[in-house]
Amino acid sequence: MVNQVHRRVLTGTHFMMGNFAVVEGALAAGCDFFAGYPITPANEISEQMAQRMADVGGAFLQGEDELCSIYAVTGAALAGAKAMTATASAGYNYMQEGIEYAVSGEIPCVIVDVQRCRGENYATQADIMQARWGAAGDHEMIVLAPSSVQELFDHTIRAFNLAEKYRTPVIVLSETTIALMRENLIIPEPDKIEVINRVKPSVPPAQFVPYAAEADGVPPLPNFGDGYRILHSINPHGEDGDIHWKPEVFDRLYQRITNKINAHYDDIVRTEAFYLDDAKIGLIAYGSECRPALEAVEQARAKGQKVGLLKLSTVWPVPEREIKALAQQCDLIFAVEMNIGKYAGEIERVCGGACEVVRITKNRGLIHTTGEILEGLELKLGVSLR
Repeated sequence: MVNQVHRRVLTGTHFMMGNFAVVEGALAAGCDFFAGYPITPANEISEQMAQRMADVGGAFLQGEDELCSIYAVTGAALAGAKAMTATASAGYNYMQEGIEYAVSGEIPCVIVDVQRCRGENYATQADIMQARWGAAGDHEMIVLAPSSVQELFDHTIRAFNLAEKYRTPVIVLSETTIALMRENLIIPEPDKIEVINRVKPSVPPAQFVPYAAEADGVPPLPNFGDGYRILHSINPHGEDGDIHWKPEVFDRLYQRITNKINAHYDDIVRTEAFYLDDAKIGLIAYGSECRPALEAVEQARAKGQKVGLLKLSTVWPVPEREIKALAQQCDLIFAVEMNIGKYAGEIERVCGGACEVVRITKNRGLIHTTGEILEGLELKLGVSLR
């Protein structure tokens, strides 16, 4: 096993816990500030960050609570840090006010939510809607859904890059299932990892207009202390950064902060297709549910069924193009998720009646087994697949 170090960032092949993979992904992306408050099953992220931040010259803060942590992250990000926090479902609830601030202030940061059942460390995907709609006010969210230890590493890097590129908080929607498991993890050499940094002002402070966006809708972001006058507020503000209680200011601000996400669909949204070339039956899944879903697809194919899987690596914005294309291709779509059927409603909305959508859902603290997914297919198709 290779274990070389670049600024004490690991490389090579490791057998690693998912929560530790998040830490290494963050450091590889340049994270140099972490704030968090203890909560299972995310504690290993904070514990490892407390040790590893010193290796890269960064700073670690254990906040007095989750609200302190998210506001510390936004403050550090505005001072020029690449900043992150990690929590679990109940703690994610407490962060919503700070997430609203990060959205409206266009503050780049990464938030890892390790989903758990209410009050217990059992598996669920029940935070899927809150990750999109929790923050107040009109906005869009970028939410990534890893399905393995490797993807926890990869998606954390991508989350930092998207946060920096679009000046927005990005959510890594982890789960108890993958956070606490150990799998092989391959960490490339630093020069093989794409790292994106925020755009800084190209004009001196006297000529700087704080929210005058570039063509991509993203204004440059100076660091606190660089001499640029800028007010970071949740209140409606014009390009000059001053607060204006006018309907047209509201409208322009909301349009820009939503369009800077929606206009870059091709850059943000990621899906993977498995056995979809000839599929007449489609499964759609995200996160750890992709694992048994793919096994179910392969077993069904072995029984002669033309089944495929659309894996959603980005869950917000919704991968509407890919879901619509699948609905037009297939006679039947199965929505597989570990809750009572939340994202399934989005899939039904996007399919728009082009094909029938059947829900395979449960919220019992356990990931679906392959057999349970096959049973759902059997009940609808009227065939034996096992």
